[in-house]
Amino acid sequence: MINEQIRDREVRLIDTDGAQLGIVPGRDAQKLADEKRLDLVKISPTAKPPVCKIMDYSRFRFEQSKKEKEARKKQRTIDIKEIRLSPNIDTHDINVKVKKAAEFLKGGDKVKISIRFRGRELGRTEVGHVIFNDLTQQLSEYGNVEKPPKMEARSMAMFMAPKTQAERDKQEKEKAEKAEIKTEELKADA
Repeated sequence: MINEQIRDREVRLIDTDGAQLGIVPGRDAQKLADEKRLDLVKISPTAKPPVCKIMDYSRFRFEQSKKEKEARKKQRTIDIKEIRLSPNIDTHDINVKVKKAAEFLKGGDKVKISIRFRGRELGRTEVGHVIFNDLTQQLSEYGNVEKPPKMEARSMAMFMAPKTQAERDKQEKEKAEKAEIKTEELKADA
């Protein structure tokens, strides 16, 4: 609410520089705002008495919309990509699916990996756990298991989330340390 829309008897008034002017009658607050050629804006209508501030309302709205646009620019939507497998998948096919899942995880997307069981395959769901364990090991460099494998009707699904930058940095540091230790061992043997 702004200006004449504010019909409260008393308001807690805040000046343009943020200084509190205390509890003032509503009409006096409006007169002060008019004298400064600014708007009286109700900031906190639920407070007792309501809090009002003297400001340039159009400039305030412009700055708010600018902040919202900046927030939307910085916001990144995370998509869930799905990879479907079958329980009797060949190793080469698994490697192809692992490469695709790694691409998705590198791109910052979550990955849903699902295995669909048909007919007699439903009696051997432990094969799905073996495949998921293999995939988890191969993709551990790029992501973490968010939801472990779980049966849902005729399919088993697992969700993986990309590793955070801090986790990737830590992993690279550990790799570098291991490589350094190996080179030192090789030098000592020579």
